[in-house]
Amino acid sequence: QVQLVESGGGLVQPGGSLRLSCAVSGTIFSIDVMGWYRQAPGKQRELVAFITHGGATTYADSVKGRFTISRDNAKNTVYLQMNSLKPEDAAVYYCNARGTVTGSSYWGPGTQVTVSS
Repeated sequence: QVQLVESGGGLVQPGGSLRLSCAVSGTIFSIDVMGWYRQAPGKQRELVAFITHGGATTYADSVKGRFTISRDNAKNTVYLQMNSLKPEDAAVYYCNARGTVTGSSYWGPGTQVTVSS
């Protein structure tokens, strides 16, 4: 099994920054893609960004140029640096780990990000 634990959420003013972390533990040899998703009240969960084991990244158009995803393979941790936050970025952010060969997918419990003045 794989366990994910997110941290770093909180309340920030518009224009501010937050850094989310997701620590992965357990049977992780099959995991090669790590990502962040978010879900705002009344909306579907949406992709924010993902990063492959080799470091290739993909971002949602809404966060390009403001968010940066990175990973430390030695620490089994993925990060999401969020800058220039907007009220519409407010959501519960979920970490996801998946294996493209096995088809496995694991989720963290989520961390709340609130953007408000």
